[in-house]
Amino acid sequence: MPDRGGGPTGPRMRVGRPSRRVRTLLMTLGVLAVLGMAFTMFAGFWTDWLWYRSVQYSSVFTTTLWTKIGLFFVFGLLMALAVGFNIWLAHRLRPPLSAMSMEQQSLDRYRMGIAPYKRWLLLGITSLVGLIAGASASSQWRTWLMWVNGVSFHQKDPQFHLDVSFYAFDLPWYRFLLGFGFAAAILSVIAAALTHYLYGGLRVTSPGARATAAATGHLSVLLGIFVALKAVAYWLDRYGLAVKSSDFKATDNWTGLRYVDANAYLPAKTILFCIAVICALLFFATLWRRTWQLPVIGFGLMVLSAILIGGLYPAIVQKFQVQPNEQAKEAPYVEKNLKATREAYGIDDAKVTEYSGTSNTADKTKLRDDVDSTASIRILDPNIVSPTFQQLQQIRNYYAFPTNLDVDRYSKDGKDQDTVIGLRELNLNGIPKNNWINDHFRYTHGYGVVAAKGTTADAEGRPVFTESDLPSKGDLGSYEQQIYYGEKTTTYSIVGGPQKEIDYSDDSGEKTTSYTGKSGVNLSNPINRAAYAVAFSEPQMLYSGAIGEGSRILYNRTPKERVEAVAPWLTIDGDAYPAVVDGRIQWIVDAYTTTNGYPYASRTTLGDTTADSLTATNNSRAVVAQQNQVNYIRNSVKATVDAYTGQVKLYQWDTEDPVLKTWMKAFPNTVKAKSSISPELMAHLRYPQDLFKVQRELLTRYHVKDAQTFLSGSEVWQVPDDPTNKSGNAVPPYYLSMKMPDQASQAFSLTTTFTPNGRDNLSAFMTVDAEAGSTDYGKIRVLKLPTSTTVNGPKQVQSQFNSEQDIAESIKLLKGGDSEVEYGNLLTVPLDGGLLYVEPVYVRGGGLKYPLLRKVLVTYGGNTAFEDTLDEALNKVFGAEGPVTTPPDDTTTNPPPTSNNPTVQEALNDAQKAFDAGQAALKKGDWEAYGKAQKDLEEALQRAEDAQSKADKTSGSGGGKSSAGPSTSPKPSTSPSATSRPSSSPGST
Repeated sequence: MPDRGGGPTGPRMRVGRPSRRVRTLLMTLGVLAVLGMAFTMFAGFWTDWLWYRSVQYSSVFTTTLWTKIGLFFVFGLLMALAVGFNIWLAHRLRPPLSAMSMEQQSLDRYRMGIAPYKRWLLLGITSLVGLIAGASASSQWRTWLMWVNGVSFHQKDPQFHLDVSFYAFDLPWYRFLLGFGFAAAILSVIAAALTHYLYGGLRVTSPGARATAAATGHLSVLLGIFVALKAVAYWLDRYGLAVKSSDFKATDNWTGLRYVDANAYLPAKTILFCIAVICALLFFATLWRRTWQLPVIGFGLMVLSAILIGGLYPAIVQKFQVQPNEQAKEAPYVEKNLKATREAYGIDDAKVTEYSGTSNTADKTKLRDDVDSTASIRILDPNIVSPTFQQLQQIRNYYAFPTNLDVDRYSKDGKDQDTVIGLRELNLNGIPKNNWINDHFRYTHGYGVVAAKGTTADAEGRPVFTESDLPSKGDLGSYEQQIYYGEKTTTYSIVGGPQKEIDYSDDSGEKTTSYTGKSGVNLSNPINRAAYAVAFSEPQMLYSGAIGEGSRILYNRTPKERVEAVAPWLTIDGDAYPAVVDGRIQWIVDAYTTTNGYPYASRTTLGDTTADSLTATNNSRAVVAQQNQVNYIRNSVKATVDAYTGQVKLYQWDTEDPVLKTWMKAFPNTVKAKSSISPELMAHLRYPQDLFKVQRELLTRYHVKDAQTFLSGSEVWQVPDDPTNKSGNAVPPYYLSMKMPDQASQAFSLTTTFTPNGRDNLSAFMTVDAEAGSTDYGKIRVLKLPTSTTVNGPKQVQSQFNSEQDIAESIKLLKGGDSEVEYGNLLTVPLDGGLLYVEPVYVRGGGLKYPLLRKVLVTYGGNTAFEDTLDEALNKVFGAEGPVTTPPDDTTTNPPPTSNNPTVQEALNDAQKAFDAGQAALKKGDWEAYGKAQKDLEEALQRAEDAQSKADKTSGSGGGKSSAGPSTSPKPSTSPSATSRPSSSPGST
């Protein structure tokens, strides 16, 4: 047949259309891409489910998941139906004929263009708004669970006499519903108006009426719904005044009603509610009247009323009624705020006692004797000595200690001892060679606890270890030493499979092990391996021979990370600390329940309130807050994480907290009863630092109970800056075993100081009983210094230390050469009406990479001492001798025999002379002479050791530890003004 198109004869060419093979390939690639994206989404979901199941908290995952899914579909569907119905209704109410105008002719093109796709367009629009609304609603899962499970506080607010649970649990949900209603109304109005305009129901430039009667009625109803929701908002705003924050000169984050709120805003909100209801009815009446006149007038009246009644009138009341007599007007409301704030933060029972700040006892000997019974003064600063632990106890480069060690207490011979403790955790930066196998299969865990006495140092200024070496041994007995979960363990490990792990190394070489715990997720299943390969972006997991039968993947390994994951409703304290409990290393994590809806209680920002000089240099100590701004907090949960198995246990600590009870209803069987806490674990629980920091910040203003004093601001305190460094951040609180004036014996306590606002002298000293097993646990005691006299605060004491000529010269000598001086924690101890300040001084230098305790600063009653040991400093300050204690050294646990060998004695005499010469040179700043003296000292000590060893062999003593070693030489005589001692000095005190 001829070609009717007039083109060439022959087969017709299909220009631009791909071949069947290409189409098949493209289709296959498209299907693979979709499957890949689907599996990526599945991998995230599946690995989360496997992890929660591995820690036995699958109910948390399922409850959270189903709540999110339910909220997503319910509110997504409601939004889609609301918008879709109004689009459909607007289309149905379209006029049968459009007006003849240029505007309508232009719109005809759009109407004709979308006509074939109307259903698909409607489906697309409703799906889009539904997805957005559903995603927004699913993020409110906490609000929903708190509303549906809320329990009563059994406390009523003083204004509306509603239970606190209404503000904490109900009001947030009602506000979410209100916001959702506003969004649905606004989107429906926009969608309906556009549809009416597209189909001629609304006209902008066409002649005749601007809107058809049907469009007028439809839009009027929607606007009426919007105004009705505004009426509900005005009504809820009345209750919102009880939890509203405002600027007030008495405090930065004032919460609750003030005079102007109760006497202007509250009646204004009620009047505006009534006006909004009337306005909404006028909009609904348009269905019958078909005119915008009355609703527009009503809406204008509502807007004008909101300006005059809601804005202008309260300003007039504030200006002409409150300001002329502010204290009298605001006093009743301030009293409500004082009471609510103190209750919400648990400081209502804080005991404030007047304290003179000066000693009344003339008997200095008695005062000196009282020091030991008043406090176990901790001179080992856990925030300074981590490098010392690292240098002396790291053993291998692939171990490391945290930057800030922890303070705990352990009992020995029936007596509690303040102990500085740290774990030898895995440090991947120190392994010989970094690769995938080494990083994730061979080097998988740390090993052992290292602990030292907090109240003493050895003769060289080093910690006196009570648990040390590798494997660790000492006072803690037998326990599981492998540390698979810790603060520095931030990467995943694959254990228990064919690949052996490095356990630890000793003199005989490396020891290997294979993890036998049930922690982690089994990778024997190929689906699991594929899911984790995708989730961790690590394809080697799919084919690596190092993964086989029994392989398990461990991740989410830091204690805070694990507790936050299994209890996402909790706020986590910044400082998790380890303890040896029942033969296992347990991380103890304090957790809080919070709310932002406690009426009249002033708010605080957790991130700011809990910041201090330690968090400024160590982000890992920052609080993990679910909501950063709160006005109610309780340490309601104590959690533990096993360092070997990773098992997480949550214990109910505050049995009265309604917020915790609410979450326990939402997540049943996740929190164990308080009675489940073993006595061994109870012995290591303590009052948490972040809660204490929040409470001390609130007590800077809320230690007063009188409204007039509170308003005057005359009794405002502040937390002083840390005087031991130049960071400008607040001084951290310190754990210390001490006795307050009203206590019969020492108690493990958390302490801090206050200074007056804008000044440096001391205004108060605060402690809380931190020992969980005691009857006074959590009792806050505040010693308030008189305002009529001046007592030196921490900054002034530090300045006094630095300004005294003898001390300044000694510090200068200590800094000589390449040495650095580091100030330890400045501890404050109330003693007989006065205040004893103690500060250890560390020196890092002379080739050493770690600080050693060299001096102790002490001041009391205007007397200051800067001595080699705490005892010497106390003796000098009080002018009286205390109990004689000899600093321990390397021979403490195995005292050497006394030698009468004349050769040894001669060498020791030479060592003494060299030491004295070195001290004299050090005082004069003659570094050349000092170096020569040190060389002579080392030679003399070596001669003494060689001679003693020879004598031991001759006498058949078996080569026992020499009495003439570097740490066993006789104690040289030192005057109170001795200023420095090198790390190799013989028998230094």
